[in-house]
Amino acid sequence: MIEVLNHNQIKKKITRIAYEIYERNLGSGAVVFAGISGMGKTLAGLLAAELQAISNLKIEEVEILLDKSNLAKSEVELSSPIELEGKTLLIVDDVLNTGKTLAYAMKPFLDVELYKMEVAVLVNRSHGLFPIRPDYTGYELSTTLNEHIRVDFSSKNNYSVHLL
Repeated sequence: MIEVLNHNQIKKKITRIAYEIYERNLGSGAVVFAGISGMGKTLAGLLAAELQAISNLKIEEVEILLDKSNLAKSEVELSSPIELEGKTLLIVDDVLNTGKTLAYAMKPFLDVELYKMEVAVLVNRSHGLFPIRPDYTGYELSTTLNEHIRVDFSSKNNYSVHLL
């Protein structure tokens, strides 16, 4: 197991991404952070909190609930109803592997008149099998398909990213 990012590096990347989101969304009525269940939801919360600290943008959060092990047959739902029309939607996940999870995560939003839809990830592995490219990336990491990335946000003061 190789440590790719430590706590301080992750915090800096979250801060940098939050500033990028702020710069690109000054004209938006609100930014809705839609975190994919698991570490994506946690990362969305961290990004939302950081953006709230540096801006006066209206910020909302929702969780995208889906079964990552069976995406094709999984119902994709939101944790709570939320008004999205005219707002920026930011879909957040911890790691972008092939883009399949993010593609399925977009399902609940395809019939909504959004201001725009963006994607943020902490680690982009660049194995693009689906036409999904993140707008915000914390770290680009070339890996083989056999290698795995583990993001750990379980301890408030000890975040980490490991290559397994």
